[in-house]
Amino acid sequence: MTSDPSGKPRLSIGLPVYNGEDYLAQSLDAVLGQTYQDFELVISSNASTDATDDICRDYQARDSRIRFFRQPRNIGAAPNHDFVFRQSRGELFKWVSADDLYARDLVSRCIALLDEHPEAVLAHCWTAAIDDDGTVIQAMEYPLRTDSSHAPERLRSMLLDGDLPGALRADDFYGVIRSEALRNVEPHGSFYHADYTFTAQLALLGPFLQVPEWLYFRRHHPRRLSLASINTACANLDPKRADRRRNPAARLVAEYVWSWFAAVRRAPLTPVERRECYRHIASWIASRASRRLPGRSGPAAPASFGEVAVLSVRAMVAGQEGS
Repeated sequence: MTSDPSGKPRLSIGLPVYNGEDYLAQSLDAVLGQTYQDFELVISSNASTDATDDICRDYQARDSRIRFFRQPRNIGAAPNHDFVFRQSRGELFKWVSADDLYARDLVSRCIALLDEHPEAVLAHCWTAAIDDDGTVIQAMEYPLRTDSSHAPERLRSMLLDGDLPGALRADDFYGVIRSEALRNVEPHGSFYHADYTFTAQLALLGPFLQVPEWLYFRRHHPRRLSLASINTACANLDPKRADRRRNPAARLVAEYVWSWFAAVRRAPLTPVERRECYRHIASWIASRASRRLPGRSGPAAPASFGEVAVLSVRAMVAGQEGS
């Protein structure tokens, strides 16, 4: 369904997947059940060896919005994410995961924010973590200042506020993004935590906006890449770079830190703004000198979630009503 005379949808949704049979159908139901309908869903199976391809083809046969691709070999998670974007046709783009769930009005609420604020490059919502069964196990408000009109402040907050409760910076990666902005940044890198610096590139182009409600449900399970060891994550991101003799831990430090400087160097900033950004990076490096690099698990869940306790994923997500 599209209102564009050219037949191009306004939004492209990209789903890169490898062996995602466990939760894929639930994710597809949630995406296809969005109240916003003017989109295409581009799926790329990364040479999956389980039932992923069969599930995708079954859904494709029932919904013309789906475009399905299968990679002849495993090209790695990062190149597969880039592939679905390069196949997209919409003026807006959103990545989704085969593990996660999405409230019915997530897309429509994000697009409304972008329409209201043309200066913004990305819109997302608050994130709640769910377990295997879809039960909410952690949910916090988004605390970063990525909505600031000042690019160095957006970068400062991403760097130095990352330990605040709810600062799941990588989740901005799953927002609705202007495709033109994506074309103006370097593709997602094939190194650990590359999603942090990828979203930093976007933040240096314009503000991020947040729908102040929990509409995105990120599933935590032992097989999720974000919870994997450094060696495993490096291999999954790009199999060609999985040689352990290359010391992936050392590459993590070098590539991750350098990518922050590279993001600032490429961004359309004034000399004053660029120097301010470099100072923030230096402050971040100093603050981390005696600590490990930032992890993905985030702060421990509080004993009580208060308002979050009444969140009902089954009521909010298409396809979950009878589960």
